Amino acid sequence: MDDVEEKYNLITSRLQEVLGVSQIKSILAEGRAPRCYWGTAPTGRPHIGYFVPLIKIADFLRAGVEVKILFADVHAFLDNLKAPLDLVTHRTKYYECILGTVFTSLGIPTSKLTFVKGSDFQLSKEYTLDVYKLSTLVTEHDAKKAGAEVVKQVESPLLSGLLYPGLQALDEQYLDVDFQFGGVDQRKIFTFAELYLPRLGYSKRAHLMNPMVPGLMGGKMSSSDPDSKIDFLDPPEVVKRKIKKAFCEEGNISENGLLAFLNAVLMPVSQLRIERLRDEGGIDGQESVGSQKPFVTDDAPEGTVFTITREKGGGPSHYQNYQELEDDFAAKKIHPGDLKASVRDAIISLLRPIQATFFANEDWKQTEQLAYPNLSAKPEPQKKKKEKVYHPPPPGKGKNVHLPSQSTAESVSPDSPQGSSSQPDSKVVA
Repeated sequence: MDDVEEKYNLITSRLQEVLGVSQIKSILAEGRAPRCYWGTAPTGRPHIGYFVPLIKIADFLRAGVEVKILFADVHAFLDNLKAPLDLVTHRTKYYECILGTVFTSLGIPTSKLTFVKGSDFQLSKEYTLDVYKLSTLVTEHDAKKAGAEVVKQVESPLLSGLLYPGLQALDEQYLDVDFQFGGVDQRKIFTFAELYLPRLGYSKRAHLMNPMVPGLMGGKMSSSDPDSKIDFLDPPEVVKRKIKKAFCEEGNISENGLLAFLNAVLMPVSQLRIERLRDEGGIDGQESVGSQKPFVTDDAPEGTVFTITREKGGGPSHYQNYQELEDDFAAKKIHPGDLKASVRDAIISLLRPIQATFFANEDWKQTEQLAYPNLSAKPEPQKKKKEKVYHPPPPGKGKNVHLPSQSTAESVSPDSPQGSSSQPDSKVVA
């Protein structure tokens, strides 16, 4: 891919907003590979909502962008202690396992992809000094406003939450990137970085933003709400149960998590697989794992990207783009049950190679157990050993007591001193 406009279009496709268009185009015109980073805090279990940024990062990689994925372990700790320090290391490793496997399953070239841990550079002398410098410039109002959509808001915010936006801004400089990528919920932090980095003498970066994808219940997809998301390791029966419970009102296209996921992930993946089939050896010769069949039926006409099958009679509907499908759903030409079934089967297919790769690796499975221990599991009750308690026999009894013979008893007078041997106050060894 050599054309500047073609690369720019691939880099910016399906984005909601781009800040710094001229910067991106200028770098491409120079013939230099743009450098970007996307960060995620290793807190809750990664879920299929992560496909949204990862599919976009796949576009970056295909366009020749050098991508750094930042596992923001320090940020995770600062954000109201979402992840205790003793678990962050294990969770970071788990995130790396899962996200790396996603790219492999999609057949995306990863030669220009790097994983970075925040604590590897955020604890350096230089970075720490810049944090102090930034604290002399940033007001409490600006720090709180910048993190309003990202940092957990509480009645009495901790100082750590106010540091969060500043650290994310400094990451752009210390990771040496041209642009930062994230969801549109990060916009206030991005504009914060554009304002304050130049005040420290650093250049202003461009910022690319993805649209937010609602969860299965229509609201925000959240790691804390198990029914709003599907985890990467959820088995098919769990996927089916969660999809069945998903909000999908007939004709309603707003806050519909299934339609949004289909648009942001399933159709781009299906298109990617179609391109792989057209190009023997795969995209850039990258090997993939699992089935690379597009989400279409075998009898679909040329150009189809997604097929809706009908479980209760009627033939399938084939779509070349998302807008056609959305229009049909809005016109009630697609039943919610058929949409759910088609999306369900596509998700199960998408997760199958990821899960197969993960569960075949014993180290990864152990990492998952360490990262997310089952705190509700009750320890197995241990049987208490019965302690033997010594009970001395009553005086005059016991196997070691020497009772006088009948003849001796008859020859000794009860008033004699020897008669005292059978009295209760005598010393008997049992």
